[in-house]
Amino acid sequence: MSEVPGPLVGRRILLVEDEYLIAELMEEWLRWAGIEVIGPVPSVEKALELIDGEAEALDGAVLDVNLGRGETAYPITDRLAELGVPYLFVTGDVRIIDHPAHQRRPRLNKPISPAELYRAVESLLASRSPPAR
Repeated sequence: MSEVPGPLVGRRILLVEDEYLIAELMEEWLRWAGIEVIGPVPSVEKALELIDGEAEALDGAVLDVNLGRGETAYPITDRLAELGVPYLFVTGDVRIIDHPAHQRRPRLNKPISPAELYRAVESLLASRSPPAR
């Protein structure tokens, strides 16, 4: 956990990434910033289960677009949008975000650095009030 209080400390972020090593690395980076990571999970099914159990407490989500086996994160984004939870994409496939609604979403192209991830999550959450926990 971060020793210095910052804008991300105490925030709860859903992490959806199907590549195990990338998921572990991003989880570690987010935890260093003081974020409580929900997940990581590798699939739509598992992400939706977590969202249904944590929806009111989620501050945002970081999603890989292509989750393997032809699965995309779009059903997850639909549910997050219904709940008003902001999200951003972290993807290695820049072609996959082809729907106009998704093209406007914040996106980081892999590979990413911890600083890029922190800035993107901070920006994503900037309009939301601090967590009341």
